[in-house]
Amino acid sequence: MNSEISLNTKAILLLTAPLLVGKNTPSSDLLTQTEYNKLAVHLLKLKRQPSDLISQAADDVIQNCQSVIDANRLRRLLDRGFLLSMALEHWQARSIWVISRADKNYPRRLKTLLRENAPALLYGCGDANLLEIGGLAVVGSRKVDTQLLKYAADVGHLCASVGQSLISGCAKGIDSAAMLQALENQGKAIAVLANNLEQTTIKYRKHIWDGNLLLVSSFDPNMGFNVGLAMARNKLIYALSDAALVVNADLNKGGTWAGAVEQLDKFKFIPVYLRSTGKSSPALDALQKKGALPWTNPESVQEFQQIFNVKNTSAKQPSLFSSIKEESSATETTLADDTKEIAAQNSPAEQLFDIVRQIMLELLKTPMKQKEIAQALNISPSQSKIWLQRLIEEGIVEKNKKSAYLLKGRI
Repeated sequence: MNSEISLNTKAILLLTAPLLVGKNTPSSDLLTQTEYNKLAVHLLKLKRQPSDLISQAADDVIQNCQSVIDANRLRRLLDRGFLLSMALEHWQARSIWVISRADKNYPRRLKTLLRENAPALLYGCGDANLLEIGGLAVVGSRKVDTQLLKYAADVGHLCASVGQSLISGCAKGIDSAAMLQALENQGKAIAVLANNLEQTTIKYRKHIWDGNLLLVSSFDPNMGFNVGLAMARNKLIYALSDAALVVNADLNKGGTWAGAVEQLDKFKFIPVYLRSTGKSSPALDALQKKGALPWTNPESVQEFQQIFNVKNTSAKQPSLFSSIKEESSATETTLADDTKEIAAQNSPAEQLFDIVRQIMLELLKTPMKQKEIAQALNISPSQSKIWLQRLIEEGIVEKNKKSAYLLKGRI
């Protein structure tokens, strides 16, 4: 991840981030996500972007935003420049990066799936390219018996052995058991944190350094534990995944239950599976009635891949072939791209490649040669070569020794 922070991201940090460095306390003026969304829409209508709020023309822009956010409140937030410089220096020294929705390298899948719920900021430590790869989310309770811990660990081992990334909430119990086993077997993992990103980077520094683990959070790196934050990060776990396995949960309570219900009842991004061996529970039975599927206990790469090929008939995920007009309209109204920088990115050519990227990511979950890709897409070999080269440059795709292309980090 490039350590250079864009001007747009600096402005968004000033507006929305607590900037917890040392013993300072968060400003009471911080914009909520809803408030920031309204401000971003207003800026877009003014043909402005967040960075204009810290430019030489800032006074005029701030005054023109008075109808949305009190101008004096904006000034108080934007006057935190010294605190921001301290925070950025502190994070950089600890290899923590930060990106905003205004950045080109913000995960496309989060914008597409979460839309207005996509976090304005993402903090992380590790290879950010893993954010676009997808994988299997493994979730469950903190307090479980050794049998369930072993079950979760076995799933983590399986993910590593078939080259599938594992997404985890990194909580004690099921989440950590699955994640650690994947990492210990040289697999890839994404840990979506609700708190203490900075401390967690120290705990897992070896796996991060090896390029196998990415820590990511939508909350300040020094934010402490909060039940609300733990609930809020659930949607990120599911949005970054291609399928999810719920090992266990508590009926009508806890983060695992809330996250699974939110996915099954509201978001419906991906298929949700349930542990299908051993002792069942009222929570698993209730989730199955909501549409969750029995885990098929795959053993081979082919069997594992079928987990992701199951059609989620109630999914709200947009069609890969949705029109450019529809995608552009959704982008403006839901703030997926709320700056001029992104507006330039969303030229017709870039919108076309956004669609191509999603299709290619689906195809290359199984290694394919260039000729096979061209045939599958009914395009010329030269065009497939151009698109593949771009995905390689983005760090998403790689070419193996057999001249086959595959998602980076997968076997």
